[in-house]
Amino acid sequence: MDDKIILRYNVSPNDFTRAGEASSDVKSKLKKMGIPPEAVRKVAIAMYEGEINMVIHANGGIITVEISENCITMVLADNGPGIADIDRAMQEGWSTAPDNIRSLGFGAGMGLPNMKKYSDHMDIQTVIGKGTTVTMKVNI
Repeated sequence: MDDKIILRYNVSPNDFTRAGEASSDVKSKLKKMGIPPEAVRKVAIAMYEGEINMVIHANGGIITVEISENCITMVLADNGPGIADIDRAMQEGWSTAPDNIRSLGFGAGMGLPNMKKYSDHMDIQTVIGKGTTVTMKVNI
């Protein structure tokens, strides 16, 4: 693969019927490109968790995926409320999701921990009242 491939997805806020479409599309494209299955799996899980977080917490946003020869980089940028306490948000089971979201089966507090677990590198930049950008990389 000589050139980088860039994919962009708009994530709509509170749209649970379409949540996961972007990560599913990326998974399909990576498989067709012959990316190793373990890398595809990691990207699909990490991106899905981030996508769901954007739907629930962040008023949607934009996901940019860059596929290069050695690495898949996912940048999830939103204009949501920001993350007040990143250390706490990284704890398994901690969530600010309201009861109506939990009743749908989301908001279990595993999003950020799983994003970190299934990426080889993760960086969170957040500004309260402005939004959050999460950058994840999966090595190929």
